[in-house]
Amino acid sequence: MKLKICGMKYPDNILEVGSLLPDYMGFIFWEKSARYFDGMIPDLPKSIKKVGVFVNATQDEILEKIIKYDLQAIQLHGQESVEFCLDLKDKIDNSIEIIKVFSVDDSFDFELLKPFEVVCDYFLFDTKGKLPGGNGTTFDWKVLEKYPSSKPFFLSGGIGINEMDAVNEILKTNLPLYAIDVNSKFEIEPGLKNIELCRNIRRDALQCVSIDNKIKK
Repeated sequence: MKLKICGMKYPDNILEVGSLLPDYMGFIFWEKSARYFDGMIPDLPKSIKKVGVFVNATQDEILEKIIKYDLQAIQLHGQESVEFCLDLKDKIDNSIEIIKVFSVDDSFDFELLKPFEVVCDYFLFDTKGKLPGGNGTTFDWKVLEKYPSSKPFFLSGGIGINEMDAVNEILKTNLPLYAIDVNSKFEIEPGLKNIELCRNIRRDALQCVSIDNKIKK
């Protein structure tokens, strides 16, 4: 299981978190976000994939950020259509991952995912709330039992250290949980991560990898 630490904002803090070697690091390019990023990303270890997070951005805006920041993944957090994703996929390098986000509540219809399976590399499930993301709460993960796809997914929404036991339980199922996406529960303030908490979640994520590998064997 992979770890994505999202909502990075300050260069020194980015370097500190980068030293922990998360698999993904997220930068939010939505201006209404308290974690909006418009600076420069310092040099990071090559193993860390830089993710640009977008909310209903134009394709030109996304392409510009891919080039400017050398992004390895893009996360679409708005109401982007299948056609939008397909057209964007044709315009970017095949190595750049597309993560399509869906906001989930108890009544979420997983049939909505089917048309997107061929136009994205991963789904990301976040908690449905007032904001496109960053609401700081978990949804009822039992709804994932209805997940009908083999497409790997990121799990997001209010994940902290106390949720890791529940993450481990998901790993014991047949669900294709690929990564967890953490943010607000690891912050001193919006965009500024607590390094000790990030170190702890990195340790726990590595333990989850060990558990996941044992289960698959």
